[in-house]
Amino acid sequence: MKTSFILSFVLASAMLLSSCGKKQEEQEVDEKEVEKSAVDALQAFADKAKEMGSREAVDPIDFRKLKDLMPEKIGGMSRTEATGEKSGAMGFTVSTAHAKYKGDGDENLDIEIVDTGGIAGVSTMALAGWSMAEIDKETTTGYEKTTKIDGYKAFEKYDNEGKSGELNVLVGDRFVVNVQGDHITVDQLKDALKDLDLTKLGDLK
Repeated sequence: MKTSFILSFVLASAMLLSSCGKKQEEQEVDEKEVEKSAVDALQAFADKAKEMGSREAVDPIDFRKLKDLMPEKIGGMSRTEATGEKSGAMGFTVSTAHAKYKGDGDENLDIEIVDTGGIAGVSTMALAGWSMAEIDKETTTGYEKTTKIDGYKAFEKYDNEGKSGELNVLVGDRFVVNVQGDHITVDQLKDALKDLDLTKLGDLK
């Protein structure tokens, strides 16, 4: 997930509040409840961001340790590429590892693990804005929702028509794991995530 998610979320919340304020003149009782609900949701979002942002930042771990968590084979597919880097901008640094996997047919996976270094107030909001929201949406071709995987907050999205999807997991309010695939099933996505040791990832220092 990208920074645009969090910006869109805040903007949508602000628009909702504005809309509620206008309609309140016409339907005071109902709109007061809607406004209160929207304010509560936005406040909870802000409180979580403040809580995460108040934590002491630590230096991200060596990206090579993140690469080591990605096996040569995952979900029945073979690794074709593995890269990593440590980069910084605007006062914070992140470590990133990325791997690509290919099956016998058209199926393929992209896996990314990011260590935000614990400065979650800004970086994690940008990388995992869904972790501060509740999402449950269905369309004619697929769905997207927030959920829990191994006790960690996660985001799941799948398109039945295109046979593509993604799983995103936030581990320890610090590590963001993104698994994206094309020409695969939901079960293949979940199996690939199982091949990554999230517990070991959370214990890295």
